[in-house]
Amino acid sequence: MKLFQPCYDLALRWAKHPNASRYLATLSFAESVIFPVPPDVMLAPMSLSQPDKAWRFALITTIASIVGGIAGYLLGLFAFESWLQPMIESAGYSHKLETTMTWFESYGVWVVFLAGFSPIPYKIFTISAGFLQMAFLPFLIASAVGRGARFYLVAALMKWGGANMEAQLRKYIEVLGWMVVLIAVAAYLLLR
Repeated sequence: MKLFQPCYDLALRWAKHPNASRYLATLSFAESVIFPVPPDVMLAPMSLSQPDKAWRFALITTIASIVGGIAGYLLGLFAFESWLQPMIESAGYSHKLETTMTWFESYGVWVVFLAGFSPIPYKIFTISAGFLQMAFLPFLIASAVGRGARFYLVAALMKWGGANMEAQLRKYIEVLGWMVVLIAVAAYLLLR
């Protein structure tokens, strides 16, 4: 039974939709504030299916993500104690919040850059930067550099790979999909 190939084909079809750029911007913004799905899941197929627009897609993703990061910062700054902290505590995530605060104390602005570039949930650090009242300009610069580097790298890889990469991905998509699922389950079990 093939599970990932139909999803892959569907993602490529959606990537050519006339409103795909708007959806990409919305996803990028939402992921920086609250949404758990990273924009790479749209950016990669869009850049792969339309390599001539890859840089444009990376720019849209970067700008929308930075604006979402600013919204997360403001949310942390103005709504953390009254709204977010009680939710975090009732969900049993206080220890993760303490870990985030320790990272901010140890690494400062570099943790925002790292969260922006890596698969670490960026939204946690945008909100944390706000409630810890991190200086806004360094936050903004670290976000722009980290997010921009990540999204332009994804777009570059897809643009560079082009049709050949699309054919190779289609060939191995089932294996890659199940590997990602297994890695995610293993990571969850190890970090739990």
